[in-house]
Amino acid sequence: MFPTLLPFLLFAFVASITPGPTNILVLSNSARYGLKAALPIVLGACMGAAGIVLLVGSGVGQSLAQLPRVQAAMQWVGVAWLSYLAWQIFRAPAEAIDPNTPQKRLGLAGAASLQLINPKTWMMALAVVSVFAGNGEARQSHVLYLSLAFFMISLPCLGVWALLGVGSSRVFRSIKAMRRFNQGMALLLFGSAWLSVLAVA
Repeated sequence: MFPTLLPFLLFAFVASITPGPTNILVLSNSARYGLKAALPIVLGACMGAAGIVLLVGSGVGQSLAQLPRVQAAMQWVGVAWLSYLAWQIFRAPAEAIDPNTPQKRLGLAGAASLQLINPKTWMMALAVVSVFAGNGEARQSHVLYLSLAFFMISLPCLGVWALLGVGSSRVFRSIKAMRRFNQGMALLLFGSAWLSVLAVA
């Protein structure tokens, strides 16, 4: 292996376990629809983020860094999407906790796509590759290890958020409490989306 793997694992753990738009979406969906419905979001988000690390390490990130207009477009599309999802969660009826209720859910492809248009994820990947991948002949294999390691670390971290959501749904049994939970999650998602704009800017 390589000497920067352990520091990278610590970095990946902190980046994956701390609250952010993806974590809040996982929490909200597992609370409203159950653990089974949240698992595709967890898998899609982890695959998307790991894939971006691999793309950046393969040179795509250098092209992105030289195209600020593309970065800005990705940023605003991502924020618009997250804001829309926040609105959907905010106005969702409390009865949506029933997994058989037809509702628009994010799913595996949606969660993966969210990572692809999230400039924060691209910037994280650029930092990861520049700090941990190193140089020389082994660089590409290091990038592959980093991508796989990020996937393996982020999977249980987001899984914890899914379990928290399932636990919270048992606490919020009444319709009124569930409605407040939905609205609280929506406001957190909306706030985290717009705070990420300020952080990147």
